[in-house]
Amino acid sequence: MLGKLARQQDANVLVGFDKADDAGVYLLTPELAMVQTVDFFTPIVDDPYTFGQIAATNALSDVYAMGGKPVSALAMVCFPDKGDPEVLERILAGGLSKMIEANCTVIGGHSIRDEEIKFGYAVTGTIHPQKVLKNAGAVAGDALLFTKSLGTGVISTAIKRGKAEPEWIAAAERSMTTLNKLAAEVIAAGDYAVHGMTDITGFGMIGHGREMALGSGVTLRIRAADVPVLPGALECVRLGFVPGGLNNNRDFAECLVTYADDVPHELRTILYDPQTAGGLLISVSEADAKRLLRAMQNAGVPAVRIGEVIAAEKPGIDVC
Repeated sequence: MLGKLARQQDANVLVGFDKADDAGVYLLTPELAMVQTVDFFTPIVDDPYTFGQIAATNALSDVYAMGGKPVSALAMVCFPDKGDPEVLERILAGGLSKMIEANCTVIGGHSIRDEEIKFGYAVTGTIHPQKVLKNAGAVAGDALLFTKSLGTGVISTAIKRGKAEPEWIAAAERSMTTLNKLAAEVIAAGDYAVHGMTDITGFGMIGHGREMALGSGVTLRIRAADVPVLPGALECVRLGFVPGGLNNNRDFAECLVTYADDVPHELRTILYDPQTAGGLLISVSEADAKRLLRAMQNAGVPAVRIGEVIAAEKPGIDVC
């Protein structure tokens, strides 16, 4: 819809919505730019405190995906008029716990009455204008690294149907409440040639990979067997716990994907799974890939290499 509107001409906009990047970036001074993002959604777990943590982790992720540092946040709440105030208090407390962990100050917010609970944040961060990591910077020859595991969408669907095993739920909640802060800090602290980065969220690995491929004019070669998945995620696919968002992602993005014949159905499917607070997909120079991977793992980030970027006449994604 935004693409149908008249474009505002502003030379200070370093990153807008034209390439579907993770956040907007606005130049303030030659040495400072502002990163802005917003995200909110309905509960995906039963515990209010955990839901608040997940919502905050998810909202903060877009700032980290740009290479930025979160600074302040505004809470957004939709809550039933006759809802239990203690539930809302727990949601807000959970969100605040992650904002404190991120050193991001909650400075206000807005609420409305709504029969369906919704919660999230508008987050503002800072970054040096020359250090913005766009999703459209991948270069042929780069290695592709990924910092989390896929599967939160199918596991959340299993939770809603009352079919999720306790260990599946625990693993998914750990993933969704883990900030991308450490990974972003490792990148910022080193001299790694990171050319492009995005977080894998609602459009899944293929959907966000598609944006990177098209924006960069390259093809992403993803080795499906090397992509980490959460415990129970593939079982959820086999049992048919597939969210509508996964099918929508597949309908939209699969036209740019080619598969090797031996890639199993469930692995193909999980690549479209809509993630909440997912990991970072990083396109880094081959020369720096091992060093960055080692630094992340030493910092406690479970990053792995999942593929590489290749030159192609027509941008797309090869799954092998």
